Amino acid sequence: MQKLTLVLLSLLCVFGSANGAQAKEKDGTFTVLQLNLWHGGTKVPNGYDAVLNVLDEMDADVIFLCEIRDKGRFIPRLINDLKERGKEYHGETIGSAIGLMSKFELSDIEKKCIVPGDEGRAMIKAVATIAGQQVAFYSCHLDYIHYECYMPRGYSGTSWKKIDGPVTDEQTVLAANRLSYRDESIRAFVKESREDIDAGRIVIMGGDFNEPSHLDWQADTKDLWDHNGAIINWDCSVMLDKAGFIDTFREKYPNPVKYPGFTFPAGNKTAEAAKLEKLAWAPDVDERDRIDFIYYYPTGGRIVLKKTKLVGPEGTVLYGKIVGRDSKDNIVVPQSVWPSDHKGNLATFKIKCTAK
Repeated sequence: MQKLTLVLLSLLCVFGSANGAQAKEKDGTFTVLQLNLWHGGTKVPNGYDAVLNVLDEMDADVIFLCEIRDKGRFIPRLINDLKERGKEYHGETIGSAIGLMSKFELSDIEKKCIVPGDEGRAMIKAVATIAGQQVAFYSCHLDYIHYECYMPRGYSGTSWKKIDGPVTDEQTVLAANRLSYRDESIRAFVKESREDIDAGRIVIMGGDFNEPSHLDWQADTKDLWDHNGAIINWDCSVMLDKAGFIDTFREKYPNPVKYPGFTFPAGNKTAEAAKLEKLAWAPDVDERDRIDFIYYYPTGGRIVLKKTKLVGPEGTVLYGKIVGRDSKDNIVVPQSVWPSDHKGNLATFKIKCTAK
């Protein structure tokens, strides 16, 4: 049955699709933007307009959003205002603080990967048809408590206060980290997405993980960024890697020393009006990390990643102060006011037609 599904999907790829975002549906090339909105843009002056302007400028085909406020009305308002600018989107939050928007028509929009005790952070899932292929999109925002990448830096990831000193033992850090619901959420996603994969669907997932990648905490970075010698195989990225999912940023930029890809905290100069300390949770250390991601499942080579970039201000926050660019990271800097304390990810994919 699975082979038959793949054959039918391949035939659909050959003939293409005439619905939705027509040209891109047929071509198979599309972009995905992931962005934390920092309480719906409310932390910067005229934050809603800033969000609207950034989304308009980036012009992504699929958008993963989190930290939405005014849950029931925010996405419909964005869709209406973007339509007035000549861009038609479909989208939904289903009453949560997580949203998903798409230029492609969406079906089967629902909350998935619900973890008892953390139900409010369920992922939003929707299915679109692109170049004749079904693509399952998942938008997420994982638990922010027990943010234990602070432990090796001498801070608590729960109280955000200094502790007696850096804790660098991997198992001690992971035990504290697992008190969050992040690992349960990703475990639920891996299980749910397996059904999509078995049905022949392409799967793309993204959001703010509130947890770094194990790819960024190995021997080559142990003496950088106040890791204090720690090597940590963070659970969420390890589970996704073992399940066959690919980290888009690290696929294109595998060297974390040259391309750290820090997404938090972003050097949002506009936020100085809202007090800089809101950007720095551990101001006496280098707290920068890559905690925002887009992942995809290669699905037998039917989808390839063409390119990926960070989106946001060039600067970061170092020792409680905004500093300029100090890496080779490829960053798209929008002309609009930046609405977030995170940088986002912008990935370009292409669905390949494979004959069966």
